[in-house]
Amino acid sequence: MSPFQHGEVFVTEDGTETDLDLGHYERFLDVPLTRLSSFTSGKLYEELIEKERRGDFLWGTVQIVPHMTELVKEKIREWYMTSGADISIIEIGGTVGDMENEYLLESARQIQHELGRDDVVFVHVALLPFLMASKELKTKPIQHSLRTLMGYGITPDFLIVRADSEIPQEVLQKVARSSWLPETHVIASPTLDSIYRVPLEYEQAGIGQTLSLSLGLAPKTPDLADWHTLVEHIDTSKDIITIGMIGKYIELEDAYYSVNEAMKIAGFSRNKKVKLTFVESEEIEQKGMEILQGLDGICIPGGFGNRWIEGMILAAQYAREKNIPYLGICLGSQIMAIEFARNVLGISDANSEEFTPDGSHNIIHIMEDQKHLVTKWGNMRLGNYPCHIASGTLAEKVYCKNTVADTCVVYERHRHRFEFNRAYREPMEKAGFLVSATSPDGMLAEIVEIVGHPYMIGTQAHPEFNSRPTRPHPLFAGLIDAIIEQGKA
Repeated sequence: MSPFQHGEVFVTEDGTETDLDLGHYERFLDVPLTRLSSFTSGKLYEELIEKERRGDFLWGTVQIVPHMTELVKEKIREWYMTSGADISIIEIGGTVGDMENEYLLESARQIQHELGRDDVVFVHVALLPFLMASKELKTKPIQHSLRTLMGYGITPDFLIVRADSEIPQEVLQKVARSSWLPETHVIASPTLDSIYRVPLEYEQAGIGQTLSLSLGLAPKTPDLADWHTLVEHIDTSKDIITIGMIGKYIELEDAYYSVNEAMKIAGFSRNKKVKLTFVESEEIEQKGMEILQGLDGICIPGGFGNRWIEGMILAAQYAREKNIPYLGICLGSQIMAIEFARNVLGISDANSEEFTPDGSHNIIHIMEDQKHLVTKWGNMRLGNYPCHIASGTLAEKVYCKNTVADTCVVYERHRHRFEFNRAYREPMEKAGFLVSATSPDGMLAEIVEIVGHPYMIGTQAHPEFNSRPTRPHPLFAGLIDAIIEQGKA
């Protein structure tokens, strides 16, 4: 999935690459999701073809119905049976009427037919557009969407009405009449100033209670104290911290969605409002480091390829020399190592094997057990890996300040192929570039930091995937704390 088209690639603990929507669900549910949580049509078609090649269908004619629909139902059942959950939430992405979604809607219809209406509830999310010319909300598109959905044999039990403005009660009543639903089953969902208000708004609308009753479950009152605290911090945070996001996919901010949200949440946890300034690294190459002036902190997130790498190296140099708090994520950590080797050790051609395959001083190189592989994307280091943190380091201060055990071990999610070259570890550590956390066998550098810098730390992992709305990740919180300690907020 291209970051320019779909936003970030979200990685689950078991190493499955999905789109950012699954990241939303995991953050809000605070439950680790798995490979069974998301299926694209490509994955399903691939598995169906493999079944046919094995002869699973006894050389009969393979069709969308029943074979593809049965496969979809099989995946839903498998996740439900292995999750231990009481309720499965199944999202069918896209818009009703999309050609590529028809077999999914048929699968959903069949599930309700097989399990019964008491155990399967359909919730339809529909857009209520506002026409600027006539200054009114138009319900016709929702009526058309409902009729199209019912044409597939699905009658929604609930309707969530999305709009960019407040929705008057009379409009909701009109929608309820045209959808044959009780008014309590038509839920207004106007655009809010923060996505983190949504759970509180839905609870106030009573959707949880009403859904529980529809499924024959005893309603429960959720504990939303942490969410109320978060929203209170959002409302009361006035001091602004400006953090520069230096990247190569800046045209689509969703390419860094989890990083952006992790940064904002870390700010709110300290009653600070984070202002993200997106800087294309190409612009730094063209205009110089001066354009970074005024930033309280710098973050270089992940990415692939050698495009505009030199601008990122300049940003890391600026952060190191000016004592600007810096967080490097995956590529950002590697950039930090390259910059240090060039400008402190004097290795002018220091680089990464990803960018200079035949370079003589590749501070970053490909993992030994993958050098024989030809394909690029199917063999990355993906998913959760343990990370052993050395004592007396900034990493220990950030991660382990509340840990009483002799050894601090954390788990982080990875998505990369290139690692820090251990051949350079000794000279770089002597110069102040410290490997502060490694893999359990000590072979792989997981976290690196600059000794004596207020906060310059890089991780091979993607900590943003473990950040939660009510529980900021330590590395992001540490960045905010360092900025506060410098008196910049």
